[in-house]
Amino acid sequence: MRTNRFVPYLFLLPAVAILALGLLVPLYNAVMLSFYDWSFGQAWSARRFLGFDNFVRLVTDPGVWASVRTTFVFGFWVVTLEMLIGVGLALLLEKAVRGASFIRTVFVMPLMIAPVVVGLIWRYMLDARSGVVNYYLGQIGEAIPWLADPTLAMVSIVVSDVWQWTPFVFMIVLAGLQGLPGDVIEASYIDGANWWRMIWHIKLPMMRNILLIALLMRVIDVFRALEVIFIMTGGGPGRSTRVLSLHLFQTAYTSLDLGYAATIALLLSVILIVFSVVLLVLSNPLKEKADF
Repeated sequence: MRTNRFVPYLFLLPAVAILALGLLVPLYNAVMLSFYDWSFGQAWSARRFLGFDNFVRLVTDPGVWASVRTTFVFGFWVVTLEMLIGVGLALLLEKAVRGASFIRTVFVMPLMIAPVVVGLIWRYMLDARSGVVNYYLGQIGEAIPWLADPTLAMVSIVVSDVWQWTPFVFMIVLAGLQGLPGDVIEASYIDGANWWRMIWHIKLPMMRNILLIALLMRVIDVFRALEVIFIMTGGGPGRSTRVLSLHLFQTAYTSLDLGYAATIALLLSVILIVFSVVLLVLSNPLKEKADF
């Protein structure tokens, strides 16, 4: 009995419909809201149509582009450090050595902590007067105003994000390493490949797609980073750590300018879509298969 070729798609239809509604409905509402001046507490009928004024304001708003620049600086350091440390630790703990299971368990614990709690932990640790970090620094020298200096505040939020999310990269890369075909590894050793050549010429190229997926997921999460930065610095001192997601949050819930906040959200979505498309094209496994 032959099965209609459209039957599998019918089974997928409910899940696709739910995902489409969860994506398209908020996107439609954001696009519509971006053309209006409306805030909390007002009736929807009291909204005022602005046309493209919010988009013109977005293009000419130096605060938005300063937040975009801050986001790229934050994202560059965070993603670079997390990928390097995560991949390095996965390579070190790949094999069964004494204590490796315990180290893996302890290492992934920060990933299980809520971002709000992470923000509070690091804020209290780096407090200029009562923080544990400055307490020990004061024993050997002078305390450092971690969250009061623009450069040090950026360093602080980068360190907190790396501390929490490096285990995510570590777990993905470790799973990929353990799934590599053993016969290829053994053949490489027989051919005389040393540890460095094994990693650089065998393991990492075979894990190219896994590494790009991990990179894509971390890039997306970086642009959504909010809670830890909001609790640790609130975007300060000044605006030195106000990333785009925090700027969006403050526009919506502090300034209560929902129309302009929706416009910023669309900008954030466009940036994420561009990054996602580029990385997905680079990691497309079908392109490699088509070359054979």
